[in-house]
Order: sequence, then structure tokens, then C-alpha cells
Amino acid sequence: MPQGASRIVILGAGFAALSAARELRLRAPKAFISMVAPRAEFVYLPSLIWVPSGIRKGEDLVIPLAHFLKKYRINHCPCTVTGLRNGGRTVLTDHGEVANDALIIATGGRFLKGMPGIEHALTLCEGVPAAEAIGQRLREMDGGNIAFGFGGNPKEPSAMRGGPMFELLFGVDTWLRQQGKRERFQLSFFNAAAEPGKRLGVKAVEGLLAEMKKRDISTHLGDKIKGFSASAVSTESTDLPADLILFMPGLTGPAWAENSGFSLSEGGFFPADEFCAVKGRDRVYVAGDAGSYPGPDWLPKQAHMADLQARAVAENLLLALEGKAPVASPRPELICIVDSGNAGMMVYRDLKRSWLLPASRIFHWAKRYFEHHYLREFR
Repeated sequence: MPQGASRIVILGAGFAALSAARELRLRAPKAFISMVAPRAEFVYLPSLIWVPSGIRKGEDLVIPLAHFLKKYRINHCPCTVTGLRNGGRTVLTDHGEVANDALIIATGGRFLKGMPGIEHALTLCEGVPAAEAIGQRLREMDGGNIAFGFGGNPKEPSAMRGGPMFELLFGVDTWLRQQGKRERFQLSFFNAAAEPGKRLGVKAVEGLLAEMKKRDISTHLGDKIKGFSASAVSTESTDLPADLILFMPGLTGPAWAENSGFSLSEGGFFPADEFCAVKGRDRVYVAGDAGSYPGPDWLPKQAHMADLQARAVAENLLLALEGKAPVASPRPELICIVDSGNAGMMVYRDLKRSWLLPASRIFHWAKRYFEHHYLREFR
């Protein structure tokens, strides 16, 4: 480490972590930057929706980071975070302690797994193995009932990820039609909210429900989900038959957060101020799904927002190391292409506007192009 260089530690290797690392290196050529993550690899989660249908293989989405780490001179610590000490100045891991002068928490969140019978459901965004398992189950089935749904964190309503489930739903429908066996399947969508996906905007909800009706997908909305079994989704009013349950639970903070010594938000996240600084802590920042942020109730848990937060964090962290006040506050913005395997709807929302562009093959190919463009730096 160069003499006198600031020691900046980034926890995680996802969207927020990589964006923060890149931005820090561009702004601080002499800083000693370390990334703490079990493996030097990046999983491109947005394209997991294409694994079950075979558009992508799981191996296509696991990107080694050796090139990125070398290019930006990032030191990799191959270990798992277990907690924090000394107000965040010391990171506890399964391979010892890592000291820092400034810390970025970007490990992401975790899914709430307390619902009865959750073991009977597959969760796409848990990673490549889950996406591959969904694809295998689909290929083994020659007909039956498939139920799709997502939940939230009752203590932090914004901590949910519904977009990928809409994409999985429409993508499976498209794939079954391409395979010539859609008529042998009953697809259903369930959600405790009467207007699922409302955070995307009113027009988006209308468009999504209209697409379900068009595709002959039954909807079961506004009923609290009680649990799952091997053959059904149980709600307060009915048992929905299901030979395969695909469900995205709500999110909470990382498990190790409870060993950080920090006060957490009601939903289990690291509470941040408008500058993404963890409240009550010195030179500790959070970006991505691990944080609870001020802003509108629709503030998304998605890669684009994580990137915006990470850029703000990098700027504010370097200012803090110079003893200066923060200036960068990430703008609330939601950009999403709800893909269906061969077409997609474009959804946009910010503080002033909210709109939906109808399904088009152009948006499907735009999503594929963005994947290629984003990953080009890491390959």
C-alpha cells in the first residue's frame, strides 16, 4: 500500500460495489481500494430471467473479475463478511479482520424466508442455480399449474423485487407457446396487493394486468398469502393449485448486519441519509439493496438505482476523507424493461413523471444490447 494512501474498503461484488470501485479509482488514483467478497466474480442478475427458457446459460452470467480488478487496481480479499467493529473501521470476516479509513457497504440484501412452506417455492433471483432449477422443472413438466408471485417486507414496504417475476411470468408463457404446449398449462399470478407492481406507476400496473389477460393468465390479487405446499399456494380466501411455485419473497438486510453494532431500520437495513451515509457513523456509506434510503415510497431496489447510489457514495466518501461536507445525492429514478422473451415493455418513473411504452421487440433487443454493453468492461 502506498505510504499515506487512504484505505477504502468495499463490501460486496455486485452492481453497487463495482460501480463504486470504478468511480473511486477514477477520482482517487492513489487510494488503496479493497473489495471484500467470497469470490472475484460478478453475477449479472437481470438476465437470470432468460436462463429457464435457454436464451442464456447460467455460465454466461457469471463473470470473472480478474480483468476489472487489475484494470482499476482493486485488491480482492476472498472472504465473507461476518460483522463490523469500531464503528465500521474494522470489518470482521471468516478469514480475519480488515481495517479501513472509509467503508462502503454494498453486499446486497437477502430474501425473507419465514413464510410457511417456502421450501416448496423456487426464487429466481437467488442466483444461477435457482434459475437453472426452474428451467429443469419446466422441461420435466408436460402440463399442469404454475403459480407466480412476489411478496414484500411488512416492516419496509419498498423492500421488494417484483419486476423479475413479471418478466419470468411472461417469459415462461412465451416459451410454452414456442414449445407448442401452452394449452396444457394453467398459469396464474398471485399477490397480496390489489394493484401489484404499483411502484412502477399506475400506467404500468394497468399494462401488466392487461398483458396477463391477453395471455390468459389468471390473477389472484388482494389476498394475504398464508403459505405454500407441494401442490398449492394458500391465501386467506382460497388454495390455488400449483405443481410449480415461483415466488420472490420480500427483502431484508444482510444477515451479518445484526453483528455490526449499528442501529438498523425497522426492515433490517442500514439506514442512510440523503447522501447515502449510514446514519450516526463516520465515513461509512451504503449503496444498493443493503440500505434503507429517504425518498419516495416507490424508490426501486434495482441495479440502476444501485449504480446511482454508488456514484454518489464515491464522491461523498472522498470529500469526507478531505474533511469536506457531502454534496452528491442520487436522484430517484426507475428504469425497467419488462421482458417477455421476445418483446418488452419500457417503464420509466422519476419524481415528475411516470410512463409505460407498450410491448415491442425493439425493447427485448435493447435489453440484450445493454447486457452486452454493461458486461464488456468485465470480460
